[in-house]
Amino acid sequence: MSDIVLYETRDRVAIITLNRPEARNAVNGSVAAGIESAIDRLEADDEVWVGILAANIEGQTRPVFCAGADLKAINSGEGGSLGTERGGFGGFVYRERKKPIIAAVDGLATAGGCELILAADLVVATTRSAFGLAEVKRNLVAGAGGLFRLPRAIGQAAAMEAILTGEPIPAARAYELGLVSRLAEPGAVMDEALALAAQITACAPMAVWESRAVVLAAASADDPTLVRMTNDAIRRVMTSDDIKEGLTAFIEKRTPNWTGH
Repeated sequence: MSDIVLYETRDRVAIITLNRPEARNAVNGSVAAGIESAIDRLEADDEVWVGILAANIEGQTRPVFCAGADLKAINSGEGGSLGTERGGFGGFVYRERKKPIIAAVDGLATAGGCELILAADLVVATTRSAFGLAEVKRNLVAGAGGLFRLPRAIGQAAAMEAILTGEPIPAARAYELGLVSRLAEPGAVMDEALALAAQITACAPMAVWESRAVVLAAASADDPTLVRMTNDAIRRVMTSDDIKEGLTAFIEKRTPNWTGH
């Protein structure tokens, strides 16, 4: 496994760490492949029962768990590598697995970064964290499950506001709405995530895995239709005149000049 995604185990817990702090942990092809490989390793290890998805934020002035898709990679024609056949975006968002994964968030999780969080089973976050789907600000559509998972997690009204404005939800509000299960102080998120993982691993693993499967089946009965609708929306947006403008404006750090075509 490459150093761009790190993997370690502590007792019965696997820690998967995004390791592109200089790029705000944005997902490129290497990150997607690395996460998929880490999930393979987690699922195959009989001694590991729970995973934690974390991110390296060292050296960041404003901590970012994950900024989502690497827009520079998309703009250079490498967008197809940001997902995998089995896992979808980041090698993770649609990945079938039996073992629960806790997202340990210290910083901003936006766009595809938020969609990674929404694909996890539990979220532990610091008080300085935030969660958002900012795609509309770049003439993009949240295409990795966020448009239907966020409303399920926090309710339609709050999710609709976040999705249509592109503005992030602060951690305290996300906790109130039910997206975050535990809050921690900045720098302490891994300790809190490990404590939660220890409580889970103290239980019977097969019962945990089977219970998780039932909960997810009840929540995602309509996913195939929603995925198809999301993909149709992405195709329409990605063939619009505004797509190049959105990506170029982001790279040039300026306000986009939208046309609506």
